Amino acid sequence: MKICVIGSGGREHAICKTLYKSKDLKELYCCPGNAGTNKIAKNVDIKLENFEELKNFIIQKKIDLVVVGPEKPLVEGLVDYLEKFKIKTFGPNKIASQLEGSKIFTKEICKKYNIPTANFGIFNNKDNAIDFLKNSNFPIVIKADNIASGKGVYISQNLIEAKIAVNEIFNGKFGQTKNILIEEFLEGEEMSYFIISDGITIKKFGTAQDHKRVGEGDKGKNTGGMGAYSPSKLINDELEKKILYKIINPTLKALEDLKTNYKGFLYAGLMIYKNNPYLIEYNVRMGDPECQTILPKLKTDLNQIFLACCSESLAKINIEWKDQKSLCVVLCSNGYPESYEKDVEILGLDKIKLNENDELFHAGTNEKNGKIYATGGRVLNFVSLSKNFKESKKNVYKNLKKLNWSGGFYRKDIGFKVVE
Repeated sequence: MKICVIGSGGREHAICKTLYKSKDLKELYCCPGNAGTNKIAKNVDIKLENFEELKNFIIQKKIDLVVVGPEKPLVEGLVDYLEKFKIKTFGPNKIASQLEGSKIFTKEICKKYNIPTANFGIFNNKDNAIDFLKNSNFPIVIKADNIASGKGVYISQNLIEAKIAVNEIFNGKFGQTKNILIEEFLEGEEMSYFIISDGITIKKFGTAQDHKRVGEGDKGKNTGGMGAYSPSKLINDELEKKILYKIINPTLKALEDLKTNYKGFLYAGLMIYKNNPYLIEYNVRMGDPECQTILPKLKTDLNQIFLACCSESLAKINIEWKDQKSLCVVLCSNGYPESYEKDVEILGLDKIKLNENDELFHAGTNEKNGKIYATGGRVLNFVSLSKNFKESKKNVYKNLKKLNWSGGFYRKDIGFKVVE
């Protein structure tokens, strides 16, 4: 089989590495890929917004399966476009992808189908938003109504911070935004919950806890994710039933009522309070770095799972997992999530000797003349699996210390809620 993975981050390297183990794999491509995918796949330099060039390449190479990793091409309708040419593609269609593409789309589904979520207001200009904020209780959550790589969310403690958030969003910090969402701050603890669907059957695909804030103790600015661990300490049978009954199933019913279905990974960002789930947001793909944390635990052939989703036969697949704890720490470029220097050489990667339970996934990297350079804000993902989180954490930080890269930084407290 020939497979092409779309994307260039840590998530896509993790997907490529997991697919690479498949006995049916003949050739693996990654568009555009990174220095990590380049070791196991053929990187192809095609811009993701150029659907026609992607389609021509896929047809020319006789690729059997396309896996779309990031949110932007999903929201822009890449799956619909490729399927018009009878290309087998894993990922949700354009309508279903609005669950991530528009926070307002999702909130309106929540309202109509009684899905538990924060109370909210929608505003299309600064003045109305700020007038509303003057009479609001703080802290309060302010979100850009478009995809923002996990960064277009502010938790404002007072009116001054809230005004800055509104101005930054409407001034285009996360791209053109016509509307913003202002919602109540929910008490509780966050959890990431994943399912996979073929449009008919859904199967659980693990849980994780993501550390979004740049600073230790979950403080500072929001990022795309500084680290994660899996499984979440919060998950239990009763909670899982509530998540499926109150949140996932009504959402899929809403899509059905819109004359569409959901095929692909669906990631529910949840707030858990007194063992009750509240929907914060949906992502229409695997999270990053949650994907890098979850996929190393998978025992079942990922290629077979993807093919089953494309042929609506997921019910026949038994998804099996390793009974281990997984922890991931993200190494970032100095300055992230604000401005950072690009094309900084990463020295010392040859010092890292991974054991069978360790992984190193590349994210914002590029290879030139045999040297590896950092090209993005989030650069490398160090992952370790073991019988407990304490050991996983120890292994990850040991490898990070060995690398000792002066061009970057990482949080030293990932997993602090599960490791004493």
